[in-house]
Amino acid sequence: MSKRLNGKVAFITGGASGIGESSAFLFGKHGAKIIVADINEEAAMNTSMQLRSSGIEALGIQLDVTNNSDIKHAFSEAEKQFGSISILVNSAGLNPRLPSLKNKSSEEIWDRIIEVNLKGTYLACKNVVSIMEKHGGGSIINLSSIMGVVGYHSTMSNGFSAYNPSKGAVLLLTKNLAVDLAAKNIRVNCLNPGFAETPFTETLTSDPELRQKIIDLHPIGRLAQPEEIAYCALFLASDESSFVTGTSLLVDGGYTAQ
Repeated sequence: MSKRLNGKVAFITGGASGIGESSAFLFGKHGAKIIVADINEEAAMNTSMQLRSSGIEALGIQLDVTNNSDIKHAFSEAEKQFGSISILVNSAGLNPRLPSLKNKSSEEIWDRIIEVNLKGTYLACKNVVSIMEKHGGGSIINLSSIMGVVGYHSTMSNGFSAYNPSKGAVLLLTKNLAVDLAAKNIRVNCLNPGFAETPFTETLTSDPELRQKIIDLHPIGRLAQPEEIAYCALFLASDESSFVTGTSLLVDGGYTAQ
């Protein structure tokens, strides 16, 4: 198998579960050195240990993406270990149904989702630029969502969910950064996944009736596997996409084509 990321170093937020974790293993399989950054320190360490046991160079690190000092420290540790960061995947995110938000008010939920999904992406991008520029460029891949392009279906949410605005903002942040950073040889793109079989969507997909309703919204007739999203991230991380910047790639089984 040809290794599409030989010599590259990938920093993945939310790297201990779901799409982030799948990207970590896939990128590692293709020759990248991996930094697994996650707010859950134990999960980050476990994932990095599994990567190393598979022969992949990896570092696990605890990271709160909403804390600028945390991000600076994490990037510094990554540089010490691997010398550079050539790929950033911003996969850390929250949705309104996660248990961590269970007892918060609607305003607190709004603030926290915007803080993690939008501010967290902004802070990671802002801090990685100087590192990438120093080493000749890089690729930033932000995780938006189909819900950054269309509204939630009425069976899943009301119109006041912060999730859609946060992901729509990530899409536009991506475009702005792509234009601003092109001269520095830093490409910025985003993925807009449909519903995937991950812990992130478990509160929706664990209900058989709701699960089927969600499946029926995808013309392809099923939910995505996280590795299917990770393969699209692999393309954007690799030199194969060297003329691709400022784009949003829909990976949604036809959801938004209707």
